[in-house]
Amino acid sequence: MKVTTAIWRWFHIPLARKGLKTNSISETRSPIRIGHRGAAGYCPENTFASFHKAIELGVDFLEMDVQMTKDGELVVIHDSTVNRTTNGKGKVKDFTLREIQTLDAGSWFDPQFGGEKVPSFGDFLDEFSSKIGILLEIKNPILYPGIEEKIANELLKRGLNRSEGNQVIVQSFDQNSLKKFHQLVPSIQIGVLLKRFSGKGLSNRELDLFSSYAAYVNPKITMVNRRLISKIHRHGFKSFIWTVRNRKEVQLLRHFHVEGIISDFPDLL
Repeated sequence: MKVTTAIWRWFHIPLARKGLKTNSISETRSPIRIGHRGAAGYCPENTFASFHKAIELGVDFLEMDVQMTKDGELVVIHDSTVNRTTNGKGKVKDFTLREIQTLDAGSWFDPQFGGEKVPSFGDFLDEFSSKIGILLEIKNPILYPGIEEKIANELLKRGLNRSEGNQVIVQSFDQNSLKKFHQLVPSIQIGVLLKRFSGKGLSNRELDLFSSYAAYVNPKITMVNRRLISKIHRHGFKSFIWTVRNRKEVQLLRHFHVEGIISDFPDLL
Protein backbone atom coordinates (compact mmCIF):
# COMPACT_ATOMS: atom_id res chain seq x y z
CA MET A 1 0.00 0.00 0.00
CA LYS A 2 1.56 3.31 -1.05
CA VAL A 3 1.29 6.45 1.04
CA THR A 4 -0.25 9.11 -1.15
CA THR A 5 0.94 12.69 -1.49
CA ALA A 6 -2.33 13.74 0.16
CA ILE A 7 -1.47 11.78 3.30
CA TRP A 8 2.05 13.24 3.27
CA ARG A 9 0.67 16.76 3.05
CA TRP A 10 -1.78 16.05 5.87
CA PHE A 11 1.07 15.23 8.22
CA HIS A 12 3.01 18.36 7.27
CA ILE A 13 0.19 20.88 7.78
CA PRO A 14 0.03 22.26 11.34
CA LEU A 15 -3.14 21.21 13.13
CA ALA A 16 -4.41 24.78 13.47
CA ARG A 17 -4.14 25.27 9.70
CA LYS A 18 -6.24 22.16 9.12
CA GLY A 19 -9.09 23.87 10.95
CA LEU A 20 -9.39 20.95 13.36
CA LYS A 21 -9.25 20.61 17.08
CA THR A 22 -6.46 18.21 17.87
CA ASN A 23 -8.78 15.76 19.59
CA SER A 24 -10.98 15.39 16.49
CA ILE A 25 -8.38 13.99 14.10
CA SER A 26 -9.48 10.35 14.10
CA GLU A 27 -13.09 11.44 13.59
CA THR A 28 -12.02 12.36 10.07
CA ARG A 29 -9.09 10.01 9.49
CA SER A 30 -8.23 6.57 10.85
CA PRO A 31 -4.91 6.17 12.65
CA ILE A 32 -1.92 5.56 10.40
CA ARG A 33 -0.95 1.87 10.41
CA ILE A 34 2.71 1.28 11.22
CA GLY A 35 4.50 -2.07 11.09
CA HIS A 36 6.90 -2.45 14.03
CA ARG A 37 10.27 -3.58 12.65
CA GLY A 38 8.17 -4.72 9.72
CA ALA A 39 5.75 -7.39 10.87
CA ALA A 40 7.79 -8.56 13.85
CA GLY A 41 5.02 -10.81 15.16
CA TYR A 42 5.15 -12.92 12.02
CA CYS A 43 8.72 -12.66 10.71
CA PRO A 44 12.23 -12.01 12.03
CA GLU A 45 12.33 -8.30 12.85
CA ASN A 46 14.11 -5.73 10.68
CA THR A 47 14.59 -8.13 7.77
CA PHE A 48 13.37 -7.84 4.21
CA ALA A 49 10.98 -10.73 4.91
CA SER A 50 9.43 -8.77 7.77
CA PHE A 51 9.14 -5.52 5.82
CA HIS A 52 7.57 -7.23 2.80
CA LYS A 53 5.09 -9.01 5.08
CA ALA A 54 4.07 -5.71 6.69
CA ILE A 55 3.41 -4.17 3.28
CA GLU A 56 1.40 -7.26 2.32
CA LEU A 57 -0.70 -6.68 5.47
CA GLY A 58 -1.50 -3.12 4.41
CA VAL A 59 0.65 -0.82 6.54
CA ASP A 60 1.18 2.85 5.73
CA PHE A 61 4.63 3.05 7.36
CA LEU A 62 7.49 0.71 8.17
CA GLU A 63 9.13 1.32 11.55
CA MET A 64 12.81 0.34 11.65
CA ASP A 65 16.07 0.93 13.56
CA VAL A 66 19.44 2.20 12.32
CA GLN A 67 22.89 1.60 13.85
CA MET A 68 26.45 1.75 12.51
CA THR A 69 29.20 -0.80 11.87
CA LYS A 70 32.93 -0.61 12.59
CA ASP A 71 33.62 0.61 9.05
CA GLY A 72 31.03 3.39 9.30
CA GLU A 73 28.24 1.70 7.37
CA LEU A 74 24.59 2.00 8.43
CA VAL A 75 22.63 -1.18 9.14
CA VAL A 76 19.05 -1.98 10.10
CA ILE A 77 19.07 -3.72 13.49
CA HIS A 78 17.47 -3.01 16.86
CA ASP A 79 19.89 -4.20 19.54
CA SER A 80 23.40 -2.87 20.11
CA THR A 81 24.58 -6.48 19.87
CA VAL A 82 23.83 -9.14 17.25
CA ASN A 83 23.27 -11.83 19.90
CA ARG A 84 19.47 -11.93 20.03
CA THR A 85 18.55 -11.64 16.36
CA THR A 86 21.38 -13.45 14.53
CA ASN A 87 23.55 -16.54 14.92
CA GLY A 88 26.51 -14.34 15.86
CA LYS A 89 27.78 -12.73 19.05
CA GLY A 90 29.22 -9.30 19.68
CA LYS A 91 28.49 -5.61 19.34
CA VAL A 92 27.19 -4.15 16.09
CA LYS A 93 29.95 -1.53 16.20
CA ASP A 94 32.63 -4.25 16.25
CA PHE A 95 31.52 -5.78 12.91
CA THR A 96 32.22 -4.49 9.43
CA LEU A 97 29.26 -4.39 7.07
CA ARG A 98 30.61 -7.41 5.21
CA GLU A 99 31.03 -9.36 8.44
CA ILE A 100 27.59 -8.55 9.82
CA GLN A 101 25.94 -9.54 6.55
CA THR A 102 27.45 -13.03 6.73
CA LEU A 103 25.25 -13.68 9.80
CA ASP A 104 21.91 -15.47 9.66
CA ALA A 105 19.26 -13.02 10.87
CA GLY A 106 16.26 -15.30 10.34
CA SER A 107 16.69 -18.79 11.77
CA TRP A 108 16.42 -17.61 15.40
CA PHE A 109 12.78 -16.78 14.64
CA ASP A 110 11.93 -19.82 12.54
CA PRO A 111 14.01 -22.15 10.32
CA GLN A 112 11.94 -21.13 7.29
CA PHE A 113 13.63 -17.70 7.48
CA GLY A 114 17.15 -19.10 7.42
CA GLY A 115 19.46 -16.96 5.33
CA GLU A 116 17.77 -13.61 6.02
CA LYS A 117 20.42 -10.91 6.39
CA VAL A 118 20.91 -7.77 8.44
CA PRO A 119 20.03 -5.17 5.77
CA SER A 120 22.22 -2.20 5.05
CA PHE A 121 20.34 1.08 5.38
CA GLY A 122 21.06 1.91 1.77
CA ASP A 123 19.62 -1.39 0.55
CA PHE A 124 16.55 -0.87 2.74
CA LEU A 125 15.93 2.58 1.26
CA ASP A 126 16.47 1.35 -2.29
CA GLU A 127 13.94 -1.42 -1.76
CA PHE A 128 11.23 0.31 0.25
CA SER A 129 11.39 4.11 0.16
CA SER A 130 9.45 4.32 -3.09
CA LYS A 131 6.76 1.95 -1.78
CA ILE A 132 5.90 3.06 1.75
CA GLY A 133 6.37 5.65 4.47
CA ILE A 134 9.35 5.15 6.79
CA LEU A 135 9.48 5.71 10.56
CA LEU A 136 13.21 5.61 11.27
CA GLU A 137 14.61 5.27 14.79
CA ILE A 138 18.17 6.45 15.42
CA LYS A 139 19.23 3.71 17.82
CA ASN A 140 21.91 4.20 20.49
CA PRO A 141 23.38 7.30 18.79
CA ILE A 142 25.80 7.87 21.67
CA LEU A 143 27.65 4.74 20.48
CA TYR A 144 28.01 6.05 16.93
CA PRO A 145 29.47 9.56 16.57
CA GLY A 146 28.38 11.07 13.27
CA ILE A 147 25.46 8.70 12.69
CA GLU A 148 23.06 11.63 12.19
CA GLU A 149 25.12 13.00 9.29
CA LYS A 150 25.34 9.59 7.67
CA ILE A 151 21.59 9.01 7.90
CA ALA A 152 20.92 12.50 6.58
CA ASN A 153 23.24 11.95 3.61
CA GLU A 154 21.55 8.68 2.64
CA LEU A 155 18.13 10.36 2.74
CA LEU A 156 19.24 13.51 0.93
CA LYS A 157 20.94 11.74 -1.96
CA ARG A 158 17.66 9.93 -2.64
CA GLY A 159 15.63 13.11 -2.36
CA LEU A 160 13.70 11.77 0.64
CA ASN A 161 13.59 15.20 2.27
CA ARG A 162 11.24 16.52 -0.42
CA SER A 163 7.45 16.75 -0.21
CA GLU A 164 6.86 14.51 -3.24
CA GLY A 165 6.40 10.79 -2.66
CA ASN A 166 6.44 8.87 0.62
CA GLN A 167 7.18 10.43 3.98
CA VAL A 168 10.15 9.83 6.27
CA ILE A 169 9.85 10.58 9.99
CA VAL A 170 12.91 10.29 12.26
CA GLN A 171 12.53 9.41 15.94
CA SER A 172 14.74 8.56 18.91
CA PHE A 173 14.88 8.51 22.69
CA ASP A 174 18.01 10.66 22.45
CA GLN A 175 16.90 14.28 22.29
CA ASN A 176 20.37 15.63 21.54
CA SER A 177 20.55 13.35 18.51
CA LEU A 178 17.14 14.53 17.34
CA LYS A 179 18.11 18.18 17.68
CA LYS A 180 21.25 17.53 15.66
CA PHE A 181 19.33 15.73 12.93
CA HIS A 182 16.74 18.51 12.80
CA GLN A 183 19.50 21.04 12.19
CA LEU A 184 20.88 18.89 9.37
CA VAL A 185 17.54 18.27 7.61
CA PRO A 186 14.83 20.58 8.99
CA SER A 187 12.33 19.46 6.34
CA ILE A 188 12.13 15.94 7.81
CA GLN A 189 9.77 15.71 10.75
CA ILE A 190 10.98 14.52 14.15
CA GLY A 191 9.38 12.33 16.84
CA VAL A 192 10.42 12.13 20.49
CA LEU A 193 10.14 8.60 21.86
CA LEU A 194 9.04 8.21 25.47
CA LYS A 195 9.33 5.05 27.57
CA ARG A 196 8.54 6.37 31.05
CA PHE A 197 7.79 9.61 32.83
CA SER A 198 10.78 11.53 34.15
CA GLY A 199 8.74 12.81 37.10
CA LYS A 200 5.07 12.73 38.02
CA GLY A 201 4.10 13.06 34.40
CA LEU A 202 4.94 14.71 31.11
CA SER A 203 5.36 18.39 32.02
CA ASN A 204 4.40 21.44 30.04
CA ARG A 205 8.05 22.50 30.20
CA GLU A 206 9.18 19.27 28.54
CA LEU A 207 6.59 19.66 25.79
CA ASP A 208 7.62 23.28 25.24
CA LEU A 209 11.25 22.14 24.83
CA PHE A 210 10.22 19.45 22.32
CA SER A 211 8.39 22.03 20.23
CA SER A 212 11.62 23.65 19.03
CA TYR A 213 12.48 20.61 16.91
CA ALA A 214 9.78 17.92 17.05
CA ALA A 215 6.32 17.42 15.54
CA TYR A 216 5.54 14.08 17.22
CA VAL A 217 5.59 12.82 20.80
CA ASN A 218 5.46 9.02 20.71
CA PRO A 219 4.88 7.30 24.07
CA LYS A 220 4.93 3.63 24.99
CA ILE A 221 1.48 2.03 25.27
CA THR A 222 1.98 1.49 29.02
CA MET A 223 2.13 5.28 29.51
CA VAL A 224 -0.99 6.08 27.58
CA ASN A 225 -4.25 7.42 28.95
CA ARG A 226 -6.75 9.97 27.68
CA ARG A 227 -5.22 12.77 29.74
CA LEU A 228 -1.72 12.23 28.30
CA ILE A 229 -2.89 12.15 24.68
CA SER A 230 -5.05 15.24 25.18
CA LYS A 231 -2.08 17.08 26.66
CA ILE A 232 0.15 16.10 23.74
CA HIS A 233 -2.50 17.30 21.31
CA ARG A 234 -3.09 20.58 23.16
CA HIS A 235 0.58 21.40 22.68
CA GLY A 236 0.20 20.91 18.92
CA PHE A 237 1.95 17.52 18.61
CA LYS A 238 0.81 14.40 16.82
CA SER A 239 1.35 11.00 18.43
CA PHE A 240 2.28 7.48 17.33
CA ILE A 241 1.85 4.83 20.04
CA TRP A 242 4.10 1.79 20.44
CA THR A 243 4.06 -1.22 20.62
CA VAL A 244 0.49 -2.49 20.27
CA ARG A 245 -0.11 -6.26 20.35
CA ASN A 246 -3.85 -6.82 20.83
CA ARG A 247 -7.21 -5.58 19.53
CA LYS A 248 -8.27 -4.13 22.88
CA GLU A 249 -5.35 -1.71 22.77
CA VAL A 250 -6.15 -0.79 19.17
CA GLN A 251 -9.75 0.09 20.05
CA LEU A 252 -8.64 2.13 23.07
CA LEU A 253 -6.20 4.14 20.98
CA ARG A 254 -8.81 4.82 18.30
CA HIS A 255 -11.04 6.14 21.06
CA PHE A 256 -8.20 8.44 22.20
CA HIS A 257 -7.83 9.82 18.65
CA VAL A 258 -4.12 9.06 18.23
CA GLU A 259 -2.59 9.72 14.81
CA GLY A 260 -0.75 6.42 14.42
CA ILE A 261 -0.48 2.93 15.92
CA ILE A 262 2.72 0.86 15.80
CA SER A 263 2.20 -2.91 15.98
CA ASP A 264 4.06 -6.20 15.61
CA PHE A 265 0.83 -7.54 14.09
CA PRO A 266 -0.22 -5.05 11.40
CA ASP A 267 -3.36 -6.99 10.55
CA LEU A 268 -4.75 -5.92 13.95
CA LEU A 269 -4.88 -2.39 12.56
